[in-house]
Order: sequence, then structure tokens, then C-alpha cells
Amino acid sequence: MKQRWYGNQYKLGVLGGGQLGRMMIQAANSYDIQIHCLDPDPHAPCAPIAHSFTCGSLTDYDTVMRFGQDKDLLTVEIENVNTEALKALQASGKKVFPQPNILEIIKDKGLQKQFYESNNLPTAPFQLISDLNEAKMQKIPFVHKLRTGGYDGKGVQVIREIKDLDKSFDAPSIAEQLIPFKKELSTIVARNELGEISVFPLVECEFEAEANLVSFLFSPADVSSDIEKSAAEIATMIIEKLGMVGILAVEYFLTEENTLLINEIAPRPHNSGHHTIECCTVSQFEQHLRSILNLPLGDTMLIKAGAMINLVGEKGFEGPVEYSGLEEVMKLSGVFPHIYAKQVTKPFRKMGHVTITGESMDEVRVKAEKVKKSIRVVSLS
Repeated sequence: MKQRWYGNQYKLGVLGGGQLGRMMIQAANSYDIQIHCLDPDPHAPCAPIAHSFTCGSLTDYDTVMRFGQDKDLLTVEIENVNTEALKALQASGKKVFPQPNILEIIKDKGLQKQFYESNNLPTAPFQLISDLNEAKMQKIPFVHKLRTGGYDGKGVQVIREIKDLDKSFDAPSIAEQLIPFKKELSTIVARNELGEISVFPLVECEFEAEANLVSFLFSPADVSSDIEKSAAEIATMIIEKLGMVGILAVEYFLTEENTLLINEIAPRPHNSGHHTIECCTVSQFEQHLRSILNLPLGDTMLIKAGAMINLVGEKGFEGPVEYSGLEEVMKLSGVFPHIYAKQVTKPFRKMGHVTITGESMDEVRVKAEKVKKSIRVVSLS
């Protein structure tokens, strides 16, 4: 008989206690899936709402081993975890999704790029480099990316002239050809243990240049049906070739020639899928739970046009958080704020997001601009 996945007899452990884990817990509550979190921050967003919360390092072997001992299934909401401990837990009979060997590939951008190359998946030309001296030998312009440790726009530097290298990285990294593109797109694909696959509709992203963070996300993306189909096919190929169980975000560049190039992938719920809570039949967080628990995958159909705005800490403010203008945007129809329960803001820190829905994309864009101008993330002090 199949093991029950709901109720207090089943323990799902999540490595990471940030906003992704928090929204995963919110989705799990509808199914009585009990989630237990590990995070180094005692005030992490998951701490007050997880069924149990353990404060500890995600990269320490012994800490991860102890956390996993009494769990039936382990998953992640961040890639930077101790994969050797996860391998040992997997070998002991614990289920770990996404699988540890896949996490090792994805959290190293060099291995990621080599995976695309070896599987004939479309991506920008690149070269692996070991330090800043090798970076200085590359043909300018190029994109300099840290192999490991980058997140939320950190660890990526566009090198347009030699002086840009002064603020770049002296560490193992990749030099990627700077590709002219007209859109940045993203999709999310899920796969369960039975091999069932489901893909969310493509979204279009607009970035804040200074911090390299998503400023706006729009769904549906303004692309042809051929581009939509191609993006879904590539995402399906990636998750099949990885043999991965779970949810995978795939970010693309759409070139001037109307071809798709894979930028990066993430083996977890992703910033580019937050709108699915209000805009799709099933959210990315519920779909992740369905996939790792080997349940039927949900319908990913887009039921409303939508946009998502990241709420990030403004420059010049650090301290106890204040959401200025929040009540004003709550007066608008089809506007859904999500606050991540982070008590302290600092410049460019992700503090929440707002989803905007409407009957048409024109309506959504008008409301999104109004929301963007109305709400500010500042500090009380």
C-alpha cells in the first residue's frame, strides 16, 4: 500500500526557510502536508509557520544529516546545500528531490553550461576561467558569472569595457558571450517520479539594471505561439535529460533572430513563477509538492492575465521594515500583496511581491505601473 503523504505521520523536510519555503508551506496547508524547515536564520520567513523549525547550517554535513534522519522526504528551496549529506541520506533510503547529483550540476554554472553543451541544448557560447587574470584575457564584451554562490543578480557582471573588470570576480567563473536579445523569458516545468511532465505558460521579465533583479513579470508573454511551443519543448528536454523529479525554472534569452537560448535553470520554485498563485489553475508551489510526492500534476492553464512586481528594499534604507503605500494598493481590484515576513530591510533585499490581475494585458500593465509608483519598501529608522 502506498505510504500516506498527508497528516502527522509523514514528514517533509525543506532545506531553506526563506520566502519560497514560506509559500510552499502555505500551499501544503490545503493538503495537510506537514513541512519541517532547516535554515541558519532563526528569524527566517518559515520559522513562525513551519510544523517544526531547526536553526542550523545548510552546508554543514552533520547538521543536514541530523535534520534528515527522521524525514520521509527532503527537498530544497535554495541550491547552496550540502549535497554529500543528501547523497548519504538518499543512500539510507530517504527520498531526496530534486536529486543531489542534479543539485551539484545546477548550483555550478560551469557544470550547467557543460550540461547544455553535451546535450545539444541551445545556450550562449562560453569559456570556463579560473581567476581574474584569465578574465582579463577574454574578448570584450562578455558576461562574467561566478560558477558558485551567486543569487538574486549577485555574481553576474557585464563587461563592456576593461574598467568593468575592476568590480568583477577573482574566482572560478565563466565568460559568456554577450548576446543581443530583445526579451528575457521564463517558464517552469514539473516532473514526477512516474515521468509525467507539465509546463507552465511562458512569462516575460523586465529587469532592474543596477541590481539585476526582476522588476516586472508579465504573463502571458508577448511572443508567437511558435516561441511558446519551442520554450516548452526545450524545458521538457532539460528536465527529461536530467531525469529530475520536482520543479525546474528555465530562463531564456529571445534573440533578435527569434531563437531561444537558455540562460540559467533553477531546481526549485522561482521568482518568475510567483504569479501562478493567482493567475494559474495550480500554483508553482503546489505543483512542486505534487511532483516530489509523485501525485498527479495539476493543470497549469493561465486563467487570468497577470503581472508580478518584486518588492525590494530601497537604496538608502536599512532597518525595521515599513511598507509605505501598501494600504493604497490594497484598494485596487485584482491586486494581491504577498509580504515575506522579513523584519529588516536593506537595499535590494527581496521583501515581498505584488501580483496584479486583469481581463487584458493592457489593463494589467496600467495597474502594474500604478502599483509600482505607489508602494515603497523603506525602514522605520
